[in-house]
Amino acid sequence: MKVSLLNLKLQYQGIRDEVLKEIEKVCDNQSFILGENVKALEQEIAHYCNAKFAIGVASGTDAILLPLMAAGIGAGDRVVTTPYTFFATAGSIARLNAIPVFVDIEPDTYNIDHEKLEYVIKKQSASHRSRLKAIIPVHLYGQCADMEPILKISKKYKLTVIEDAAQTIGAEYNGKMAGSMGDFGSFSFYPSKNLGGFGDGGMVTANNERLAEKIRIMRVHGSKPKYYHKFVGINSRLDELQAAVLRVKLKHLPTWEKNRMERAKRYDKLFQDAGIPDMVSAPTVRPYNHHVFNQYIIRVKRRDSLREYLAKQGIGTEIYYPVPLHLQQCFKYLGYKRGDFPVSEKAAKETLALPIYPELTPEEQEYVVDKIGGFYRKCNI
Repeated sequence: MKVSLLNLKLQYQGIRDEVLKEIEKVCDNQSFILGENVKALEQEIAHYCNAKFAIGVASGTDAILLPLMAAGIGAGDRVVTTPYTFFATAGSIARLNAIPVFVDIEPDTYNIDHEKLEYVIKKQSASHRSRLKAIIPVHLYGQCADMEPILKISKKYKLTVIEDAAQTIGAEYNGKMAGSMGDFGSFSFYPSKNLGGFGDGGMVTANNERLAEKIRIMRVHGSKPKYYHKFVGINSRLDELQAAVLRVKLKHLPTWEKNRMERAKRYDKLFQDAGIPDMVSAPTVRPYNHHVFNQYIIRVKRRDSLREYLAKQGIGTEIYYPVPLHLQQCFKYLGYKRGDFPVSEKAAKETLALPIYPELTPEEQEYVVDKIGGFYRKCNI
């Protein structure tokens, strides 16, 4: 049996006629830039995320970069985030010549550890603390960070809050939607996301009209009206064709997320019955969270050997993320060293993403877990 990490072809088969119909309309209209589909999708995403405003942008990376720009983040400013995330989070900070300030993660959710957050802030020198301008909590793998204490700390230190919700559209924290709690929410429509397009795309959510309008202006080179520039912005517009595809997919998203959660529960039960609790730790879901499982992450012993073995059995896996950001070569100038963020470093060595998507069958999941159990029994660990 072969089980791929992700199978978008199966998803497409179920919506093919709907998608092609909408793409054909765009082609017939020949309106490709900030057209009616982008406007409609912005309204639909705002409603879905319980935010007042949503602004379509060219990528999930720009959905982080533009809020930083709108918040006035610049050279020498400092922005708090986690070292255990996709590169775009800290990369966007660095692109503005600002300085990423890392805080380690919780060992079970892999989200930023709020108990360490204020300690790191207080540890900053007076001059560095005066340049501390924002925090980007990352809602990793489909589960929100513990936002209540984060928001309290951000208010205390007057920090702009940008939720990196690239992996968590539809997730909830104490009944509040991801992307609706901070000053901004940042979403990605990369094809592998729960709501993925046919290429790159992103969305910024906000509840403040002034900030939302600034994002709209900055995504078109900072011009309003056309050719009159209030700010130095960038070219970052969600494509009309992508918006048409995403509007079709958004209608199916609640069902797809329900299916993902069912498959996560099936994995949990299969691992519980497999008799290898010391070898595999299933994901932890906080009681205040509604987890949408963009990824199903297990923590395992002998991770790299297991991954190699599973590949030989036809099972696709991935490592998110093998090198924490503080150990990346490009961030060497920040002065961090190995051992500074031990929880992130340990997670980078032990975590593994298994196949999880709405069309994954029970037989495929049983095969995955059976092979994992067989690996550990064979190794006599």
